[in-house]
Amino acid sequence: MNKKLILLLCICMPLLLCLACSKAQNTKAMDSKQSLKVLVITGQNNHYWPESSEIVKQIYNNSDMFTADMVTSPAKGEDMSSFQPSFDGYDLICLDYNGDPWPASTKANFEKFVKEGGGLVVFHASDNSFPEWKAFNEMIGLGGWGGRTEKDGPYVYWKEGKFVRDNTPGSGGAHGQQVEYEVVTRKGDHPIMKGLPASWLHPKDELYYNLRGPAKNMEVLATAMQSAETKGSGRHEPILFTIEYGKGKVFHSVLGHVKENASNPIKCAGFITTLLRGSEWVVTGDVTQKVSSDMPTSTTIRMWNDLKAPE
Repeated sequence: MNKKLILLLCICMPLLLCLACSKAQNTKAMDSKQSLKVLVITGQNNHYWPESSEIVKQIYNNSDMFTADMVTSPAKGEDMSSFQPSFDGYDLICLDYNGDPWPASTKANFEKFVKEGGGLVVFHASDNSFPEWKAFNEMIGLGGWGGRTEKDGPYVYWKEGKFVRDNTPGSGGAHGQQVEYEVVTRKGDHPIMKGLPASWLHPKDELYYNLRGPAKNMEVLATAMQSAETKGSGRHEPILFTIEYGKGKVFHSVLGHVKENASNPIKCAGFITTLLRGSEWVVTGDVTQKVSSDMPTSTTIRMWNDLKAPE
């Protein structure tokens, strides 16, 4: 090797290494600021979806981790053939929908999205949807109403320190009066639940019971109980749980009954915190978000009326 080439390498190599290091650092910084992209699907529901979907979208967009778009279906009873949203470019779907069946192509694309590793979040009445769609019922684990019975799978509930899979014949889906209730952590070492209180008080909400479904690849993270005096089941019901479907992950929250012009339970810090942590987990398999010191306690409700997520 001639002396000029050696000299040139001595001069240029540190510069090249510096540029490479700088590029790597910039890429890492850019990656750390990239948002996870959420598509909120809505447009039909037996609950007040115009408010719930806007609140959920704002919860995502007020966080430092997510950016959310929204797609709205045709109104109930209208032609659904044109409802074919693209899932390309999204990391997860948040479902706030309970209405008419989707076109076959939309269902196929939805299945493909989750099965190939896309994240899915469903809350409250979304688990009432699509009783005849086998893949959807496997994704959500448990569902209610829509003619669901023992043919769709067992009831699942907590009894005497363990979960019971109950194949007793009967319809799926019921709830009592709207009451405040305590959400009890059952899987404190799960990334979604790690660092959360052992229990916290949730504002007035419907507490579903007698949900039933395939319950395959399902892990229950938290339960809640409503007494028979207020027309609840009197036993602890699954309230937060996860499901694995193909390569995809699902976070299912039973919380979130929304009425027009009402104090909505999805503004509860517990709902917001678990929604955001569950959403991160379905995409990455881990949770990096810190738990706010303003989480509700077992005796105190905490509402985030400014809709900002806990920091």
